[in-house]
Amino acid sequence: MSQPLATLVTLPERAQVSQPAPPFQAPAAFPGESVAQPVKTLSLTDYQKRWLLFFWYPLDFTFVCPTELLALSDRLAEFEALDCAVLGASTDSVYSHRAWMQTPREANGLAGLAFPLLADKTLTIARRYGVLLETQGHSLRGAFLIDPEGILQFSTLYASNIGRSVDELLRTLAALQAGGLCGSDWKPGQPTLQPGKSS
Repeated sequence: MSQPLATLVTLPERAQVSQPAPPFQAPAAFPGESVAQPVKTLSLTDYQKRWLLFFWYPLDFTFVCPTELLALSDRLAEFEALDCAVLGASTDSVYSHRAWMQTPREANGLAGLAFPLLADKTLTIARRYGVLLETQGHSLRGAFLIDPEGILQFSTLYASNIGRSVDELLRTLAALQAGGLCGSDWKPGQPTLQPGKSS
């Protein structure tokens, strides 16, 4: 009796909601590391079986970026309460990330940042997630919520001069986890919509 042919799964070339998130593996800077420590890598598979907020920002040592990275870091416990890890990324080097993470906050640094930063120097991952500005060599602000099965459930892009709302990212994550139809401005604790029932 012949064996059935294996089913081949084709991963998308670009990030697409409702499809498997493009895999990645790259060097990363971790909280508390010194500039001289051996470089470690992170991959999408490191986040299997939990939610992941994978977000992009343009460049290290800029002005809007630390406001949103630190806002996310200061509220990391709220993401963890929803079983969601947070991972930042840019096209800077891991050494630039480490230096920025050691720079005091009052000097426009990220001292005390509570989550790692991925370093996409090859631009490959930024390109696959559709955030790369090709002529500038850096990314837009992008945010992606990937579910525990590795499926991309949410993506959004922002212009470089606009910081993101942590409240909206948390609300979106909670809505995705609610398992129902969530209307405009739905908030955790509110009922979801019931098809066929008038309000």
